[in-house]
Amino acid sequence: MRSGVVTEEQGRQNIYAIEPQVYVDVQSRAGFTPYAEMLNGRLAMIGFVSMLVLEAITGHGLVQLFSNL
Repeated sequence: MRSGVVTEEQGRQNIYAIEPQVYVDVQSRAGFTPYAEMLNGRLAMIGFVSMLVLEAITGHGLVQLFSNL
């Protein structure tokens, strides 16, 4: 990491860290972007697999579980 040095009139040094350059992402992450579609697909796969695991553990489907409440 770089550091900056400022010397005062009396010869004292003030040593400080230089801030890193700010990175701005130009591409929007809202709407039908490839990032949003991949995230949506991954969340759908997690939901589907968790529903299959729930049915395998309990022996009942999701609709049956909610109708028994």
